[in-house]
Amino acid sequence: MAFAPRGPEASFFQVLDQHRASLLAALRKGGGEPAGGGTHLATSSEVLASIESVIQDIITSLARNEAPAFTIDNRSSWENIKFEDSVGLHMVSHCTTRKIKSDSPKSVKTFALILKILSMIYKLVQSNTYATKRDIYYTDSQLFGNQTVVDNIINDISCMLKVPRRSLHILSTSKGLIAGNLRYIEEDGTKVNCACATAVAVPSNIQGIQNLITDAKFLLIVEKDATFQRLLDDSFCTKMSPCIMVTGKGVPDLNTRLLVKKLWDTFHIPIFTLVDADPHGIEIMCIYKYGSMAMSFEAHNLTVPAIRWLGLLPSDIKRLNIPKGTLIPLTKQDQMKLDSILKRPYITCQPFWRKEMEIMADSKLKAEIQALTFLSSDYLSRVYLPNKLKFGGWI
Repeated sequence: MAFAPRGPEASFFQVLDQHRASLLAALRKGGGEPAGGGTHLATSSEVLASIESVIQDIITSLARNEAPAFTIDNRSSWENIKFEDSVGLHMVSHCTTRKIKSDSPKSVKTFALILKILSMIYKLVQSNTYATKRDIYYTDSQLFGNQTVVDNIINDISCMLKVPRRSLHILSTSKGLIAGNLRYIEEDGTKVNCACATAVAVPSNIQGIQNLITDAKFLLIVEKDATFQRLLDDSFCTKMSPCIMVTGKGVPDLNTRLLVKKLWDTFHIPIFTLVDADPHGIEIMCIYKYGSMAMSFEAHNLTVPAIRWLGLLPSDIKRLNIPKGTLIPLTKQDQMKLDSILKRPYITCQPFWRKEMEIMADSKLKAEIQALTFLSSDYLSRVYLPNKLKFGGWI
């Protein structure tokens, strides 16, 4: 075994083991993991050839006295998004596109910035070096204006070339944390042991990590850093050993999502989410499970539809008699977000999720995980989570 277990008796994990068996059976029935459509991990020569093809098109347009333009799939339209329960939200093969024209006052700057970043990517891939999105922004911060401009262009280029962002040799700085029963070796040979009192930062190059070892019975995704740290302080990973905890500190960055996906692909252990009982928490859970519209072109590399909702469920609020004084009224933005999620295509195959969201909509109240501290300061780690995990309290 990779680690000496120090947690509950084996009988505690009986329902979890049954859940894992059902997940594995569903995988076998479906013929294993869904075939990877959309993006694939491209070789350096493929990326270089794709960029050269784009530049060749520009030269051809100029030779014909035509204004060159980039044609990019429209990532902001639900018309271009298809839902499959085994994949999540992904782009349809023949989707509507938008043109970034070099002769339009509205888009000429974007055209120039795409060309500039394409040039930088070409050099990175050619020299087998890597840069972060932040590095690219600071090459000319005045020209780019802000980091979001760079982020959006990199995603557009990734979508246009049909290759994942890491194949472009562009990394993003990780904000996520991981703790618990996991060891691995980073690309540079650094040995990492996550079974420490303090959490380990999610690596910035998930593709490069290897020799992953774990005995974990489950992986818990925690929405907020404050909750994650509280669980660490309460020695949750030790008491529930063997397990793994991950947090993306709110809306997850790409690396945290890639790590969760890699852990699922490698070990096929049950994965649960612990989020606030509010529309924002549900949205974050949906990103891990089904993906987002913005990154739908890379869904096959990011989504984990096997994820289950462990808590905090709106129905738990009533069941545990959490007093109304600790609850927060839904804002207008909350109600709009909730209505938006209820209309998403994946909700039709999640009747229990729908029921929970309807409970929230009817009560017009939301609750943070911290509301459980009203019952006792360590109620979350001592009672709530162990009972949920032992008796199968997930949906």
